[in-house]
Amino acid sequence: MMAKTTPALSLFVTERPEDLLGQIVGQSPWFRVDQERIDNFARNTNDWDHMHVDPEWCQQNSPFGKPIAFGFQTLSMLTYLLNEAIPRPDNQAYALNYGFDRVRLISPVMVDSEIRATFVLKDVARKNDKTTLNTLTTTVEVKDQVKPALIADWLIMMVRK
Repeated sequence: MMAKTTPALSLFVTERPEDLLGQIVGQSPWFRVDQERIDNFARNTNDWDHMHVDPEWCQQNSPFGKPIAFGFQTLSMLTYLLNEAIPRPDNQAYALNYGFDRVRLISPVMVDSEIRATFVLKDVARKNDKTTLNTLTTTVEVKDQVKPALIADWLIMMVRK
């Protein structure tokens, strides 16, 4: 069953996010993952795995023939992709990353690929009249690739002013 699409801002501004269950609440634009970005992630995490940062090594040894983005790098892009898909409105005091119920890295993101994320509202747990814990089924797809790069159930605490 295809999820119904809803205007992106409604997830943040509605007093009844429960009405959006099962709907696409946002989809980011395509975003290019280049070698410089992969190298910067390696630098920031002190992870210099050849599979990600050494194009010559990849050409000779990798099953992919070229570098791939780190799986944790793809995961770390979710905040950016969410903010691109669902801009934060004035009535939101703050949102907190509450973690994940499930994360699966399905297929690699090759260097110079483009990714985007789609967010479907899976669950809403009301904490009080201004605070909800929302579970977003998040799918990161790779342009021109059948399998997604990542699927996760992401929990975000949203607080309205």
